[in-house]
Amino acid sequence: MAKKLERILIVDDEESVRKLLNNKLTIDGYRCHEASSARQALYELHHNKVDLVMLDIKMPAKSGIELLPEIKLGYPDTSVIMVTALADMQTAIRCMKQGAYDYVIKPFELDEITISVARALEKRRLELENKEYQQHLEKKVAEQANKIRASFLNAITALVYALEAKDAYTSGHSQRVAQLSAAIARQLNLPRSQINQLKLAGLLHDVGKIGVQESVLNKPGRLTEEQFELVKLHPEIGEHILSPIVNSTEILDAVRSHHEHYNGKGYPDGLKNGEISLGARILAISDAYEAMTSERPYRASMSADAALNEIEHNKGTQFDPEIADTFTRIEESRISNLNKQKQGNKSPRKS
Repeated sequence: MAKKLERILIVDDEESVRKLLNNKLTIDGYRCHEASSARQALYELHHNKVDLVMLDIKMPAKSGIELLPEIKLGYPDTSVIMVTALADMQTAIRCMKQGAYDYVIKPFELDEITISVARALEKRRLELENKEYQQHLEKKVAEQANKIRASFLNAITALVYALEAKDAYTSGHSQRVAQLSAAIARQLNLPRSQINQLKLAGLLHDVGKIGVQESVLNKPGRLTEEQFELVKLHPEIGEHILSPIVNSTEILDAVRSHHEHYNGKGYPDGLKNGEISLGARILAISDAYEAMTSERPYRASMSADAALNEIEHNKGTQFDPEIADTFTRIEESRISNLNKQKQGNKSPRKS
């Protein structure tokens, strides 16, 4: 017979049985190894690739019944055929329910052993092929998901650019809000997945302004009450635009609620305190600070210190106090480092 690649481990405390099975299966073309005990069998399984185990039910020290679950747990891709005397047939059937493929009865019909081993190995081969196919499929799905995500991010970028093309005063605003929000999230030790979602929410938070007239967005003076009511629609418009392509409730909630106030006097839903999602509470501070420190058509930009004072003043009313304190620490540290760098650059150089 042609030499086969499959390796078979014969586990039986009777040497005569091991030799009989070894001779037959070697003639059939398999590579065979022997073990006289459960301990030796586990050693062989640990040190050699084994495709199938011929396992005797009754052995001293540890029986085949006790060894079977260890094999199935530690080596799930290894097939097992139980070897039993006629009186142990019911036990062998129970072993099959625990993962054994088949059983053979002593005294052996050698042709039946050939058939049972071939079927067990064929079933194992099909299971491994199916597992490999599933893994390959999962990889393909993951690759496709990454492509979809990349397309989604490109679409987001296009939306942000479209918004900023309408309102030159907010150029770069969304990116800066995303960065500030991520910095707060990291300081709060939020998980990476939540930080990434918050960055996306920061990029998207003002997308709804696409639905607001340019004349209102770019008005140099104070908005009328009617115009301000139009601007206040942008969180809802943004959620409506994004809901068909964004399946994250965290992102959608943050976009919708980033103008809610901690005391319940914000919009669009008048939420307060813990009713406002964490992402929206973070965005509220990032958005407000970035807006205050940027030039707008209706006012000049504020200094960083003045903007921080405003956040401190509105802590507990407009802003979540804990997040406000966290942001203040981050920004004060950044400003301090910048000042040190400037002082270092101004220091006279030694000749």
